[in-house]
Amino acid sequence: MIFQARAQVLADLQARALGTPDSVTVLEDACSERRWWLGQWPEGAPFIAGLVAQDVQDALADRFGRQAQEGLWPVCTRCDGSAVHALHIEPDLGGPDPTWVCEESGVAVAPLGGLSRGAAD
Repeated sequence: MIFQARAQVLADLQARALGTPDSVTVLEDACSERRWWLGQWPEGAPFIAGLVAQDVQDALADRFGRQAQEGLWPVCTRCDGSAVHALHIEPDLGGPDPTWVCEESGVAVAPLGGLSRGAAD
């Protein structure tokens, strides 16, 4: 579960050109913490991928600030003409089947691990 979650989040980081050493370190830290969490609550396995994505998103915002590209990951590229805004994972607890959703329109953009580089996910 942890390796699959790591692969999905890394794919989305790379799709948005944020597969940097700093971001990957944040991802590794999130995976390590969730590995412990999963050991304490094995029934939580369906939630792991979404929770890791949320952990990385929060940690990047804390580290870089919500105004920086790294801190506003992932940015919604679907909405035209609106202020820059982020996507978030739904369902809120991370799973099962976590999906990136536009925080402004509420439109599902892509499954976790399925973000594209393009301007219209």
